[in-house]
Order: sequence, then structure tokens, then C-alpha cells
Amino acid sequence: MISALTPDSILEHSTDLGLEVRKAAMSDIAPILELINGYAAKGIMLPRTEFEMSEAIRDFSVAYSGAELIGCGALHFYTPTTGEIRSLAVAPERKTHGAGRRLIEALIAEAGQYELDAVFAFTYVADFFRKMGFAEVERGELPLKAWKDCLRCPKFQCCDEIAVVRVLRPEHWRQTHEAMASWGSLPEGSVLLPIVKPPAG
Repeated sequence: MISALTPDSILEHSTDLGLEVRKAAMSDIAPILELINGYAAKGIMLPRTEFEMSEAIRDFSVAYSGAELIGCGALHFYTPTTGEIRSLAVAPERKTHGAGRRLIEALIAEAGQYELDAVFAFTYVADFFRKMGFAEVERGELPLKAWKDCLRCPKFQCCDEIAVVRVLRPEHWRQTHEAMASWGSLPEGSVLLPIVKPPAG
């Protein structure tokens, strides 16, 4: 999933924007579409339609500075224990002010409320996600359903995004891996969870 979070989003110069981060409402669809499709026009994100946003609006959180939407992001569930942080975008003129970090924090908190074991993301800025507690994994280790949007992506045949995972419930995560290993083969419909690589060094 192409994300509009770019390397210049990592450097935070100021957070004094009076940021409000909350769950999205139907009235946020138009400004979210303007933000996402602005990046889509530059080939940075996948375009979205009003119909798609209406279906997915409950996944989204938004960041506002006063009456201005300056960022959005979504938590999309894939299995009862995993979700993807996706469609993360910050307005170009508002990058470096902490909106991306605040959105990630809100989405991780939401994942915790739903007792997810882990969240993953596809990104060009792995360093930013590492600062947020994520670790790099092989893309092929993620749930196959995570690739359904990749079919629409212009970079499908030459994807250069990095897959990252943040484990939220380490003990449950470990028990799930041990159980899968003991099965020898996976029951029908099971999803193999990614094994997080240890940090380098």
C-alpha cells in the first residue's frame, strides 16, 4: 500500500498546531479524499472513491488543526489478531509537525482496544516506524489478504516498500507461533503471522 508518509515527515520541528486527533466521521470523507487523491495524482498513493471511503470510514482517524484536516490514517483489520495501518497521509505543508506520529499513536491505541496481537504497515520510511516501535519483516510473511490492494498499485511488479510490524501482545504472539509450529501443517483458513526480525547490531 503506497503511503504519503515520506522521509521529510520524520523530522518534527514543532507540534504547536493545536492538533485534534479523533475517529473520522462521514463529514470528513470529502477532505480525506482531497488529501489522498492529491497524493494519488502524483503517484504516491492509491486513488480512492467516495464509495470506497464510505465503506471504509470506520477504519479512519483524522488529525485537525482548527477546522483544517491535516492528516488521516486507517486501521484495517485482516484477522482477529492483526491489522494494517494504511492510508497514512499528512498535508504537504503540515509535515514535520507531529501529525503522523499522533495518528500512529491513535491507531496503535485503537488496535490495543481491540486486543490485536500486532499491526503492520508498508512504508518507505522504516526509520520513522522504528521510532514508533515497529520492526522490519519480509513482505511475503504478511497475510495474503494484505496484497489485494497491491494489484491496483502501479508498483505491483517492482514494489520497493518495506514491511514493518509492531507486536502489541508479545506473550500471545509467541504462543500463537508455538501453536502453529506444533501443528506441523496449517489448518485450512489459517494465516501464518510474520516472525519479527531482531534489531540489527
